[in-house]
Amino acid sequence: MRIGELAERTGASPRSLRYYEQRGLLASERTANGYREYGPEAVDRVRNIRLLLESGLTSEDVQELQDCLELDLVREPACAEAVALYEHRLRAVRERIEALTATQHRIERQLAEGTGP
Repeated sequence: MRIGELAERTGASPRSLRYYEQRGLLASERTANGYREYGPEAVDRVRNIRLLLESGLTSEDVQELQDCLELDLVREPACAEAVALYEHRLRAVRERIEALTATQHRIERQLAEGTGP
């Protein structure tokens, strides 16, 4: 299928599909006239990439999950590598929230006291 059809079937824009390809997350063959041609497995792969990105992972994170991209991440049991990466990212998010909350409290305290830094 061509890039337009893949975009339509997955909800991803053609620009996103080219980006996924550039990042090594998606592969296509080139036809004689230079058009990208994708196999039927690309539909699940793109859906998985979008799911992972929408879950808060970065494209670098998704690159680490190449083996998981061939699975149906919506219907099959979780990919062990994805679970480990989610746990790592969740710890990082929680640490960031704690740091931001501490900053918020310091600013609120300074405003309440009418003092500057």
